[in-house]
Amino acid sequence: MGKAWYVVRAVSGQEKKVKQYIESEISRLDLEENISQVLIPTEKVFEMRNGKKRLRERNFLPGYILVEAELSPEIISSVKDVPGVIGFLGAKKGGPPIPLRPSELNRILGKVDEMNEKGEMPEEPFIAGEPVKVMAGPFNGFDGIIEEVYEDKKKLKVVVKIFGRNTPVELNYFQVEKQY
Repeated sequence: MGKAWYVVRAVSGQEKKVKQYIESEISRLDLEENISQVLIPTEKVFEMRNGKKRLRERNFLPGYILVEAELSPEIISSVKDVPGVIGFLGAKKGGPPIPLRPSELNRILGKVDEMNEKGEMPEEPFIAGEPVKVMAGPFNGFDGIIEEVYEDKKKLKVVVKIFGRNTPVELNYFQVEKQY
């Protein structure tokens, strides 16, 4: 039958722990030739905390883990018995798990690769009309309103009031923080 990619549902927030359990189970049962990869799709995002830019990894698909495997009943049951695993995605009661189609896999892995290549993405997207506070650069401390968002360049056009006049300035994503 050959190897295919399957989606394992895990308790949200415990994906890393479940991945470690699956990997230790693979080596304990000597299943390396049947299960070749276990992945947690992640993306890099940045957030502003106390005026400092912080880069962190976030799960792109919370609660899901990708497994490349050649499944057998023994492998299915050993993966399902791992603590934190809910089951395989797409499996009908008692039926075999359904593998991801190549187009689905490419979309998921392509999206993750694209996010990693782009590097920094804001945790919450910026929207025109939103109020922001400038946290870095020559306009540090100024409040403004987003006029335009340039996602391709990761820049914003923000209108700030300087000497009583509205002045548009172009800023990087990491130079501003949303105001709520």
